[in-house]
Amino acid sequence: MGNKKGAACAHPRKRFYRARAHSNPLSDSHFPVPVSPAHCDWSEHFPVLAAAGDGSASGQQQQQAPKVRFADVGCGFGGLLVRLSDLYPETLMIGMELRDKVTEYVKERIAALRKNNPGRYGNISVIRTNAMKFLPNYFDKGQLEKMFFLFPDPHFKEKNHRRRIISQGLLAEYAYVMAEGGILYTVTDVQELGEWMKSNLDAHPLFERINLEEQSSDPVVEFLVATSEEGQKVARNRGDTFVAVYRRVPSPP
Repeated sequence: MGNKKGAACAHPRKRFYRARAHSNPLSDSHFPVPVSPAHCDWSEHFPVLAAAGDGSASGQQQQQAPKVRFADVGCGFGGLLVRLSDLYPETLMIGMELRDKVTEYVKERIAALRKNNPGRYGNISVIRTNAMKFLPNYFDKGQLEKMFFLFPDPHFKEKNHRRRIISQGLLAEYAYVMAEGGILYTVTDVQELGEWMKSNLDAHPLFERINLEEQSSDPVVEFLVATSEEGQKVARNRGDTFVAVYRRVPSPP
């Protein structure tokens, strides 16, 4: 029997959506990918676009439609998206997750939140995709204002370092889709990976590190650890976390 009309929608339970903790981002995956941002129909993700009948329109309507501004790469079970939804209610944000079962969980979670809280959570959604391969297929140049990389796979073996989500080659793509002044957030509980990410970001000419004083005034920073399942595990085990936050600087003339 389904829920009675007006009854609360049950949230999905994680135990039914468990998947392998790690995936190989370099392997071939079989899911639809838009050929360009112009072919990406966001109306199926965001009620505000669906109501306007415009997710992939062209011309004047397209210019007026809001665009996705935040991307949580490897969003896991969607904790950060849910927390940021109320903090930035006018901002569209998307989670990008490679694991199919985890993506399905986030979809069901958001659907339940929307049903139980009319008028809220319409600004967050999730897609199953491989951000290492297809990020420019979804976002225009300078579109994103914030990107998040929370507890990415450390890929400990040296031969697998090429699978890491932060590298010089990938940073060039992130810089392309990020607006000047946009913020890139990283956090890990693996010190070696934290140093790796910082060294790559420090070496890239289009990113500059944000100091601790400025980070303390950013309301997002406090959610980087507490909202993710991985961060909660680290906190329970009293482990260390390594946070690094960077700004996308203007491109040279």
